[in-house]
Amino acid sequence: MNKLIALVFATLSFVASTPVLAASGGDHGLILQSDANVNDRESLQRGAKYFMNYCLSCHSLKYMRYSRMAEDLGLTEEEVMGSLNFTGTKFGETMTVAMQQADGDKWFGKAAPDLSLTARVKHGGPDWIYSYLKSFYLDPSRPLGWNNLVFPGASMPHVLWELQGTQAAVYESHAAHGPEGTPTGTQVFSHFEPVTAGSLSSKEYDQVARDIAAFLEYVGEPAVLQRKSIGWVVLLFLSLFAFVAWLLKTEYWSDVH
Repeated sequence: MNKLIALVFATLSFVASTPVLAASGGDHGLILQSDANVNDRESLQRGAKYFMNYCLSCHSLKYMRYSRMAEDLGLTEEEVMGSLNFTGTKFGETMTVAMQQADGDKWFGKAAPDLSLTARVKHGGPDWIYSYLKSFYLDPSRPLGWNNLVFPGASMPHVLWELQGTQAAVYESHAAHGPEGTPTGTQVFSHFEPVTAGSLSSKEYDQVARDIAAFLEYVGEPAVLQRKSIGWVVLLFLSLFAFVAWLLKTEYWSDVH
């Protein structure tokens, strides 16, 4: 019994003290720490605004309803329908896109994917989204003139380029050797070089990318707002229960010892 109680306390202590690790590495080693905060309601509201204005014309959120978003983010039905709903769907319906399947196939080669679970399925979650939105660069070899360092060959153009501006990817040549010792040259990414300025500063655009990442993290698991708020209450209850169980065990076995 003592071992069981010790195990319970050790487990609770580990869960309570373990931090959420930021993603590192990933594609090309460019997954940056976003510091996205789903508990920041204002950030989620801004993220919703940017997503609805720049992304929802192509990417749906088929598991999220406007009414649920309004309740969680502290928005009124009038605010949502007047400023965030551009598809004509009803307040209680899910977030569909204005673009038709045939249009997506024609313009981009295939229809844009639904992004409801992107923050859950991508390695790094919101950090991946944040890094992706910061890693578009000009590439004349691509059909739409854009490429992305985190997701090479992406069909999506950089829809936020007016905010961020445009940038070019700078590569450096590194000497290497093939399997038989023959010298080969490899191109390694070095940094991004600004080409044209956007309407926002670099710091302001970082916040835009962070807000969108936080919003998509919320969309991937709307219950996260409640889960994180009651998590410490549950841990406290389990700790108190374990303590009471230990006292009860001590009382039961007091005559034996």
